[in-house]
Amino acid sequence: MMRRVLLPFVAIAVALALATWVSETNRQLPFQLHSAPLRLPQLSFEDGAGQRRTLADFRGRYVLLNVWATWCVPCREEMPALARLQQKLGGPRFEVIALSVDSGGVEAVKRFDRSLQVNSALRVVGVPTTVLVDREGREIARHVGSAQWDSTQAVEGLRRIIAQSGST
Repeated sequence: MMRRVLLPFVAIAVALALATWVSETNRQLPFQLHSAPLRLPQLSFEDGAGQRRTLADFRGRYVLLNVWATWCVPCREEMPALARLQQKLGGPRFEVIALSVDSGGVEAVKRFDRSLQVNSALRVVGVPTTVLVDREGREIARHVGSAQWDSTQAVEGLRRIIAQSGST
């Protein structure tokens, strides 16, 4: 009899603990995680070396895809934080990709892509827009606007997401 009475309370406690963990993870990240992963279009872009790349080239790792432009002041301001995030977490399980939508060419952008097709393919309504892509190439979160990507909260939140997937 006592078990039947306690079982609903245990279930509620577990549900609350899970909700608190998800809420805490979301609060530490500059974006909310989607309730379910979203399929992304096949996207190709040119890297700094002039090589044609796609998001599929990064399968098996999480990607923080930042869509930006040189004429966008908030975009330029968050570039150092994105570089520091790559230094902290970059490797076989995580990669920061800064994808420029500039029409000024490689000289304006240097190491970054210049494809206006990105805006349409990724449904970008403003820059900067940052998309978190999971190991299977699906969008799991999005943030429009600048963010402090290398903050302790953001780094720890991303570490938790990466750790959930296990080792590669």
